[in-house]
Amino acid sequence: MSCSSSSLSLSVYVLAATLVAQLVLGVTLAWVLARKRFPGHGLLDSLVSLPLVFPPIVIGYLLLLALGRQGWLASATGWSPNIVFQPAALLIAAFIAGLPLMVKPVQNSMNSLSPRLREAAATLGHGTWSYFFRVELPLLRPALATGLILSGGRALGEVGISLMLGGNIAGRTETLSLSIYNAVLDGDTDCANALSWMLGLTALACFWALRRYGNQK
Repeated sequence: MSCSSSSLSLSVYVLAATLVAQLVLGVTLAWVLARKRFPGHGLLDSLVSLPLVFPPIVIGYLLLLALGRQGWLASATGWSPNIVFQPAALLIAAFIAGLPLMVKPVQNSMNSLSPRLREAAATLGHGTWSYFFRVELPLLRPALATGLILSGGRALGEVGISLMLGGNIAGRTETLSLSIYNAVLDGDTDCANALSWMLGLTALACFWALRRYGNQK
């Protein structure tokens, strides 16, 4: 059934796990891109932005080729992760789809901070981590809010990567967005309408939150 409660609970789980991953890994990656210079910096920066312009279905297919039981990773290392067609695949899909929406606002906000802040903090005895958590992080709150709202909304609406990597298995890897897709294919317009309203109102709530909290100084 496309309108089963399992798709709702799975979507909530994916959203929560994705936001935690974005907050930890996404912010760390933004910090690396904003504060460090190293060979391949430009390439990494471009790869982070790639999901903004690359077709999601193609990203999903490439991940399927890489992570499948006989994929590139298994061929290169002899180890095959049990990810494809599992709920974990949905986490990877949502994380990758929303990564640039988390990284870029935080990275740009970090780049806009005056270097004098770091110099002043150093004279007061703040090291790198102390400066980040006590000085820089509070100033990044609007960017963090923007990133979390945008990446969260993207995670809820993700279809292409999830379809390829998760397999759209009912009761296992079927999210709300995929439930709408399945309901349309099944001709269940009542279910499709109800779920579309649910996701649409959630998107409007995200937009309101973005306008409310993302523009704070």
